[in-house]
Order: sequence, then structure tokens, then C-alpha cells
Amino acid sequence: MAACITISPPDQLKAFVERVERLEEEKKAIADDIRDVYAEAKGNGFDVKTLRVVVRLRKQDINERKRCLKPIWTIARLTIDLFWTV
Repeated sequence: MAACITISPPDQLKAFVERVERLEEEKKAIADDIRDVYAEAKGNGFDVKTLRVVVRLRKQDINERKRCLKPIWTIARLTIDLFWTV
């Protein structure tokens, strides 16, 4: 017969609160690490704003990303064509 473990509601609530607090600490540590990576990239000459856009785009579904980038590539191609024809 399996042993039955009972946890009283106050203990259960305390456990939930402690888990959330631990996760919040981890979230802050990760946010600090991300900030450090962006600072390092900036120190190496990369544009942080562009880097953030690249990270955001990579989170998107591939089809959504292609749909968003299509007008940009079209404008870029036209600009290059204009540059070479002058």
C-alpha cells in the first residue's frame, strides 16, 4: 500500500511562494546576464539595437520572419540597383 503524504494548505502555500521567489531570483540573474552580453557586444563594436532586432526576429516563426523581411529585402535590392545604375 502506497504511503499517503498530506501537506497542509499553509505549508503548500508557503512552498508555492518560495518556488516563485526562487524563480524570480533566477529571472533577475538571467536578465543581468543578458544585459552583460549586450554590453560586451557593444564593447566589441556591435550595434546593440540591431542585435536586439536580430534576436527578436529569430524568435519568430520562420514564415512570419520571411513575411516581415520581404519588404526590407525588396527595398534593399532596389536601392542597390539604383546605386549601380548611377
